[in-house]
Amino acid sequence: MEPTVTGVGVIDKAARILAAVEERPLDLTSLIVETGLPRATAHRLAVALEGHGLLRRDADGRFAPGLRLVALGRAAAQALQLPDAARPALEELRDRTGESAQLYVRDGDVRVCVVSLESPHGLRTIVPVGAALPLDAGSAGHVLSGDTGDGTGWIDSVGEREAGVASVSAPVISPDGQVIAAVSVSGPIDRIGREPGARHGDAVVAAAHAVEGALGRVAPG
Repeated sequence: MEPTVTGVGVIDKAARILAAVEERPLDLTSLIVETGLPRATAHRLAVALEGHGLLRRDADGRFAPGLRLVALGRAAAQALQLPDAARPALEELRDRTGESAQLYVRDGDVRVCVVSLESPHGLRTIVPVGAALPLDAGSAGHVLSGDTGDGTGWIDSVGEREAGVASVSAPVISPDGQVIAAVSVSGPIDRIGREPGARHGDAVVAAAHAVEGALGRVAPG
């Protein structure tokens, strides 16, 4: 369902409020002057944004950027860094296993491929960058759904999402313990076998750890 014109207008006004307090906290009167919004509208939206943690009140009662924006900013920066930071580890994984390597992130109830490197074999798995795949089928989907892999560090699947294809995946974990991505290798069952984890699990886990390390090296601050 696409947003209504009214809904878009509210978002625009809320964005104006957030932009107004970017440089310094503002009381309601100053917020009205900076945004050009009617008093009732400015107050209603500012209080709503405060309720969502996007604004807060300082010791003087002025509106200031909320702490929720810190987490959102960190997540946005991480999402932008992730593909570039992960690519060297995935290139090494592809070369080590000879199979296609992918990096997935969760987007709501699907997983999205953000890096895809194809196997040099003629018969190979091809997942386009941007492809949205289910969370309930395939090893990467299980990883992003929170499956821990029974202590192995990896999860594999055979013919689960697509007949004739097997895969093994491992989580990329943030410093605060959250699963932020899944590293995978996939290929035809005839070559990768019906126990792909036993064959490539250690390599996939090593690649996931390498991505974590790369993210740590490029993290701001």
